[in-house]
This record gives sequence, C-alpha cells and structure tokens, in this order.
Amino acid sequence: MADTALVEEMLSTPERAAAVAKGGARDARFRILTLLAALLVLTLFIGLMVALVVGSWPAIQAFGWAFIVDGIWSPVLEKFGARAPIFGTLVTSFLAMFLAVPIGIGIAIFLTEICPRPLRRPIGIAIELLAGIPSIIYGIWGLFVFAPWFQEHVQPAVIDGCTWIATKTGITFFEDLFQGPPYGIGMFTAAFILSIMVLPFIAAVTRDVFETVPAMLKEAAYGLGCTTWEVMWRVVLPFARSGVVGGGMLALGRALGETMAVTFVIGNDHHIHESLFAPATTISASIANEFSEAVGDLYHASLIELGLILFFITFIVLASAQLMLRALERRAGSAS
Repeated sequence: MADTALVEEMLSTPERAAAVAKGGARDARFRILTLLAALLVLTLFIGLMVALVVGSWPAIQAFGWAFIVDGIWSPVLEKFGARAPIFGTLVTSFLAMFLAVPIGIGIAIFLTEICPRPLRRPIGIAIELLAGIPSIIYGIWGLFVFAPWFQEHVQPAVIDGCTWIATKTGITFFEDLFQGPPYGIGMFTAAFILSIMVLPFIAAVTRDVFETVPAMLKEAAYGLGCTTWEVMWRVVLPFARSGVVGGGMLALGRALGETMAVTFVIGNDHHIHESLFAPATTISASIANEFSEAVGDLYHASLIELGLILFFITFIVLASAQLMLRALERRAGSAS
C-alpha cells in the first residue's frame, strides 16, 4: 500500500503533469503534421486532375464522348480521336504482363526455393539493378539491336508458320494475329520491351512476398511428402497471392504509363491493325511525339485529353487491384 501511495504521489507532482502535457502537445503536433502530409497527397491528386480537365476542355467541348471511340487523328483537318492510342496502350500493356508475370513468378520461385544460397544475393542484386536502367536505354536497345534481329530471324518464321497452320487446318486466327510484312517494330516489339522493363518489379516483389511465408508451413508440406511444385502451388502461392497480385498491378501501372521505350519501337501509327506485328501507337507515345510540335489550341487540348484518359485508365486499374486484394483477403478470412 505504501508503494502504491508513493507512486501516486510521484505521478501527481507538478513536474510529471508538465511532462504529460508536453508529451500531449507533441502528439497533437505529430498528428497535425501527418494529416497535412496526407492532405498534400490528396491535394496534388485533385490538382492534377483539375489541371488535366481544364487543359483538355476545348477538346471535350469539341468532340465529346466521340473522342474516345473515333479512330481519326488528323492535325491538318483538326479531327482527333483516341481509339488507336487507347487500343495500343491496352494491348501492349496486357501483352507485356502476359509475357512477364509467369517469368517473374518463376524467377521468384527459383530464388526462394531452388537457387543455391551463394547465388541468391548476386542474382537478386542483378534483378534490382535491371529495374534501375533508364527506359530510354531499353528503347535504344530495342530499336537498334532487338528490332533488326527480330525482323530478320523471328518474324518471317512466325509468319510462315502461321500461314502453314492456316493452310493445313483452315484456322486463320493465328495468321490474322501475326500477318503483314516483317517491320521489326510494332506492338509485339513494344510489348516485349515492356515485359523486360516490368519483369524486375514482378520478380522482386514476388520474391519478397514468398520470403514472408512461414517456414513451418513449407516444412509441414515437405514432411507430408509434397514435391517442390506442390508446395509452391498449394502452400506458398495461396498464402502470398495478395502480394503477388499487388506486385503484378504495380508492374501493370508502370507498363501503362511507359513512354520513351515504347516510343522508340512501336512505330507511332495512328491506325488499328489486327496484326501484333504491325506498327501502332500508345497514349504516352503520342503525347511525347507530338506535344512539342502541336499547333493550335484544339491540338494541344486533344493531347492533354489523351493524358486525362491515361490518368483515368491507370486510376481504374489500380483501384481494381485494391478491390481485388480486399476480395482475396475477405475470401481467405472466411476460408480460415
């Protein structure tokens, strides 16, 4: 009882009261600073959106919703439509993800489960360094190294093979998808370069997520006689699927907004073609190529509206990723 009374007396001293008040004031200032930081991000988001809307307003008034679906892009006639850039952006980005996601997950599995321990760190560092290479370097390499090799050795063989399949089976889907002269540049080349660029993000994030899986779960699966494939497919991937999806969506956001590398190798053609080997354009490539040469308010506004559309596409993709992650978490919680 005496000790309790002594503690209460110490806590009730003026010095202690002053220290508590001072700590409370610091907490209040800390909360205000963190709130201001959060509001700053929100203000930047709203300000960017407002600036894009104001800058593109002449094009919105002139073309309306037809701007999204119209395929004509003619600065001479002052008729602008975003269908071709939107198509090129979506096709190259999703094709890049189709190529990069399986390889990235495979790299992460190799680094966490199969790779000899002395090699894990050097390979991991190499992957992280690959993510730091400027995009223009990828574009130069794609234009002067990959595109000529692809044009000479790969595209003719693929085109001949698809023609042979169509002749023998009557299935013309692949012939339509890989038709036309072998330019070397085009949507597939741009998608391939994009896949190389986003591959380090997918591999690094997936590796870090796999390393958070409790060793006890994997050891229990191995103890039951599971193979490495079964452990990864039935234990690791279900446990880490939200992180894997998040890393994939992060890479997709990077692919949607990539500019310089795509500009070098996509061909910059404002037409939609069935073939993946044909030249095309993307939203970011169109803005980068034409903004400095745009003459007239309507031309400028149309390019800014392209940026607004890309802004909304990226926002929708990232918001969908968040909803998907929450759905996966709820499903995992209900299953447990």
